[in-house]
Amino acid sequence: MSAQAKELVRAHLAHAGGEQEMTLEQREFYRERIKEKLQARDAVMVAHYYTDPEIQALAEETGGCVADSLEMARFGKEHPASTLIVAGVRFMGETAKILSPEKRVFMPTLEATCSLDIGCPEDEFAAFCEQHPDRTVVVYANTSAAVKARADWVVTSSIAVELIEYLDQRGEKILWAPDQHLGAYVRDKTGADVLCWDGACIVHEEFKARGVEDLKAAHPGAAVLVHPESPASVVAIADVVGSTSQLIKAATEMPNDTFIVATDKGIFYKMQQLAPEKTFIEAPTAGSGATCRSCAHCPWMAMNGLENTLAVLQDENGCGQEIFVDPDLARRAMVPLDRMLDFGKSLKR
Repeated sequence: MSAQAKELVRAHLAHAGGEQEMTLEQREFYRERIKEKLQARDAVMVAHYYTDPEIQALAEETGGCVADSLEMARFGKEHPASTLIVAGVRFMGETAKILSPEKRVFMPTLEATCSLDIGCPEDEFAAFCEQHPDRTVVVYANTSAAVKARADWVVTSSIAVELIEYLDQRGEKILWAPDQHLGAYVRDKTGADVLCWDGACIVHEEFKARGVEDLKAAHPGAAVLVHPESPASVVAIADVVGSTSQLIKAATEMPNDTFIVATDKGIFYKMQQLAPEKTFIEAPTAGSGATCRSCAHCPWMAMNGLENTLAVLQDENGCGQEIFVDPDLARRAMVPLDRMLDFGKSLKR
């Protein structure tokens, strides 16, 4: 990640804060009020695997969805509710609005963003594309609506390898943004000509290969599950490399009883729910002398809480946390998003 992008990320993180600790009684009060308000507002809640377990559970209990970004996009578009509450980060809310322009889309807080999004500003990205006009522009879902509108394709990690294989077979050279680790992974898997933007996820980039190897030595029967946003040295150790949904599937289907997991620890909620008899260990992001061996939780995902979710639902205007996307921008971004969704359907995913 460039120095300028890192500075932008630090500035955003300085404003990122979580909710105050609540008692069990307070949590139950908020949960019940949110359930009532979702029904009263004809709203459905969509949560990402990386949000806190309490938020994921609430989405499930109220008929919503807990999923990766591709399935969140599908669910929001197809659900009959007139209002969507998107618990995740801002690009997810924008995508929901683009795919469902007739619906009102709110987030618990619009401050919840993503280092990949921040690190790929629209103007700089447009200039990068103009320098390479012969390349097909493929952008990861973790980007702003404006960057998506500049792309030929949008892609998620669950279909990235298959899409790049498809484009490579058509003889196309790829300009990939913004995650350089995922871009390098698909390039290595496909052999395609992939030019990568200099971007990275602040969570996945911190996983340490040496630490994973030490854990494997301590747990010789454990399988290593790695998200491809991680550095190549960590990917090389993996038994399975895949998107959040693919890692969850591996955890439930593989015979191992212990897993070392190199992705955001929010995913443990679903893994433990589906495989309660198995043990899941966080991959380390720091050395043995550090205070926190694994700090693998996105600070922006953590900003989705009970208090701000209820506040948005109680106020008709959502406390100013409504997602708006310029109609012309949305129309242009819809083209590569539709391609992504159609391609995903062709893979039956």
